[in-house]
Amino acid sequence: RFGHVAIPYREGGSDTFPWGSGCVSLRPGVGLLLKGPRHRRQPGRAQSAAVRMAEKILVTGGAGYIGSHCVLELVEAGCIPVVIDNFHNAIRGGDALPESLQRVQEIVGKKIIFQELDILDEAALQELFKKHHFSAVMHFAGLKAVGESVQKPLEYYKVNLTGTIRLLETMKAHGVRDIVFSSSATVYGDPAYLPLDENHPVGGCTNPYGKSKYFIEEMIRDLCKAEKDWNAILLRYFNPIGAHESGRIGEDPQGIPNNLMPYVAQVAVGRREYLSVFGDDYKTADGTGVRDYIHVVDLAKGHIAALKKLKENCGCKIYNLGTGCGYSVLQMITAMEKASGREIKFKVTARREGDIAACYADPALAEQELGWKAAFGLDKMCEDLWRWQVQNPTGFSNN
Repeated sequence: RFGHVAIPYREGGSDTFPWGSGCVSLRPGVGLLLKGPRHRRQPGRAQSAAVRMAEKILVTGGAGYIGSHCVLELVEAGCIPVVIDNFHNAIRGGDALPESLQRVQEIVGKKIIFQELDILDEAALQELFKKHHFSAVMHFAGLKAVGESVQKPLEYYKVNLTGTIRLLETMKAHGVRDIVFSSSATVYGDPAYLPLDENHPVGGCTNPYGKSKYFIEEMIRDLCKAEKDWNAILLRYFNPIGAHESGRIGEDPQGIPNNLMPYVAQVAVGRREYLSVFGDDYKTADGTGVRDYIHVVDLAKGHIAALKKLKENCGCKIYNLGTGCGYSVLQMITAMEKASGREIKFKVTARREGDIAACYADPALAEQELGWKAAFGLDKMCEDLWRWQVQNPTGFSNN
């Protein structure tokens, strides 16, 4: 009742295969018997296509908002994520795991490999790469608040730039040459035209956060030019919002939220009194800033598409991940009022340093080359965000 399967196997280490209800491990020179129910052959599909090696993917900063959703999607795609995080923006849960990853485990029904680690710790990174054989790296770790970066530029450059250099050096030392980097639309600066495509000039960033992302992009591009065996995909995010539809994982900013929609949700749930709208005199339809908002699950699926692209030995590629639609602050407030059924109070204040009037994507290249396109609209984004906020009024913390 059990068939024999030819399996591509790389010498050294142990790899796990996510088949059905069980998994197996291989060691060099050891025979293999699959102890599980025989799967029915799919019509029109070669049997060997259903059998593939599960790859270990290092996820830096994987306990955070975007990282945790990507970890979930990696497991669903049959990969084995190995997550590192330093708890800068994450809540501790049980079993030495961040609370976000403990909940990911509950959703997917599989154990998540996690290690508390700061990417500035070179020795710890070296030990991690000795312990695991990674096929690729998804790099999220870093500081990310625009306003805070204006106040603390050196801290942002130290963490984001130095941390990335140490990560790339460690990858090189251990023969790992594939990386997906979490970049940002802030690298475009004040747009010369809209929508923003990947050919728009970059580097005219209006804040240190954006500059740090731009500098990292340049480092990775130079590395790929110098060493042809490197493959990198730089994903320029627009504005991720929403949450997993279960309501179990979502965005949980520590302290006062720096981004619009977490703040709006906290006002709606009664955690904060009102929202400050930074400026209503921009050259937009209603005077408030316009941004491209993308569902975090769509964003996470974009990373899986990028991971597949790396298999083509693609060199260095850059893609926008956005919807192509721009919404103003006032439109987002209205959408959240609809989703929550509650009034959201706000006050208009002075413009915030480093902000621009409008920013939205042309995502056509990602659809053309990655086969990826955002599936969820604004109503879905707000509904999922509200479900997360109602179920977790104080985020992952019980306080």
